[in-house]
Amino acid sequence: MLSIDETQKLWQPLANRLIIPQDEADYQRLVEWLDQLIDEVGENEQHPLASLMDILGVLIEHYENEHIPELQV
Repeated sequence: MLSIDETQKLWQPLANRLIIPQDEADYQRLVEWLDQLIDEVGENEQHPLASLMDILGVLIEHYENEHIPELQV
């Protein structure tokens, strides 16, 4: 398990990017980041960044559920 000091050092480079989106701009940044990860990781669940894709997907989905109305068919 990482110490708080180790966690803080690792977190700092990501702290401004890995956020809960508060507005459309935040949302778009996460979507763009996820698109880049998809291009890199693809379907490889063993890729070191696969779990980051999962986290971004959850953050994006949460924003969409709260802010984007579902299409009525």
